[in-house]
Amino acid sequence: MPGSRERVMVLAGPSGSGKSRLAGRLHSAYGWPIVRLDDFYRDGDDPDLPKHDTLGIPDWDDPRSWHQESAVRALVELVDNGCAQIPEYDLATSRATGSHEVLAAREHLIVAEGIFAAEAINDLRDAGVLHSAWCITQGRTVTFVRRLVRDLAERRKSPRVLVQRGWALRAAEPEVVARQVALGATCARPSDVEALVAPRSPALG
Repeated sequence: MPGSRERVMVLAGPSGSGKSRLAGRLHSAYGWPIVRLDDFYRDGDDPDLPKHDTLGIPDWDDPRSWHQESAVRALVELVDNGCAQIPEYDLATSRATGSHEVLAAREHLIVAEGIFAAEAINDLRDAGVLHSAWCITQGRTVTFVRRLVRDLAERRKSPRVLVQRGWALRAAEPEVVARQVALGATCARPSDVEALVAPRSPALG
């Protein structure tokens, strides 16, 4: 696939579904760079950050809570130039604290993962850089437990907020998956995606 611009593989799916773990395995196996789209969240004091209707806190699960255009622009730059500056976002303090450089060789797929990744599918396709798009699913109960354990361990927010948010996300998961499929993602388990995108697979053309 040297020289192809269709190199961005989108890993979408509900929060806690295993996107980051899958991205990490693909990076370890093939050296593919990872762009964590959650790093493009808005800062907590951004006036354009939407609020949750019932919880009274920022709605981090609303697509308006991230900078989609900046994320797409960075991915296109990474495809075309082999490097891009990506923000570093601290979830505990709800703000970007710096940035880091991501590098991509011409033969690499670029793994773009995040809860809003599906929102960028059409823009990436229009830019001519989309390779494939997946909605990672493992079931609501598994996702709820894994998400809560992860978020508590990382102290992303207070335990009360994490439980409230997690329960709301569990209820909303079918709608989240349906929306991401409507945006162009294909539902699959992590192991299925790994098998389909392995370098010897016809999926790479």
